[in-house]
Parts: sequence; C-alpha cells; structure tokens
Amino acid sequence: MAADRRSSWLKGVLDLLVLASLTEGENYGYEIAKSLAGAGLGEIKGGTLYPVLNRLEEAGLVAAEFRAADRGPGRRYYSLTQRGRDTLAEQGSLWLAFDGSVRSVLAKGGVR
Repeated sequence: MAADRRSSWLKGVLDLLVLASLTEGENYGYEIAKSLAGAGLGEIKGGTLYPVLNRLEEAGLVAAEFRAADRGPGRRYYSLTQRGRDTLAEQGSLWLAFDGSVRSVLAKGGVR
C-alpha cells in the first residue's frame, strides 16, 4: 500500500519537480529522470516522464529542441521558459505551504 500511495503523491507534484530540475540549465529526459531518482524519488519511467514534458511544453513552461548526436539517437533537450520559472515560483510556494500544513497535522498525530 505504501508504494501505491507514494506513486500517487509523486504524480501530484511531478510537474513541479521536473520544472525545478531544469532551473540549473537545459537537460534531456533520461538525465532529468536520473536527477530525480538521485534525489530519492525512485525510478521515473519514460512512460511517466515524457507525457509530463510534453504537457509542460504545450503549456509554454518548457521549450524543447531536438539535437542530433554524433553517435546513437538524437536527444530532445528541455529548458525552462520565463513562464515556467514564474509557474515554478508560484506553484512551488503553494506546494511548500501545503507541505507545511500536512507536516503540522501529522506531527499532531504523533508522526515524526
């Protein structure tokens, strides 16, 4: 049951996490997934990540550019747009406030 819950929590915040992962510069999907996994969020499969990236691109929050590679397949690189930075700042603040409320209720319930 815990794994199912964790997965649904991640789905609720994955857009923000992807935007946050691009604040230090452009990157491609596999590296974004590795970065999030390295932060302790577990493996995020392409079937989950790429629809998020496409949705963020369609919303104008990220820009994408395909680049051919010297060897192997080309890659699609993603970067934050100004609209994406603004959305991250606004929605990130809202998430942190929500997180604080959840922590407060859990602490009252004896969860540490």
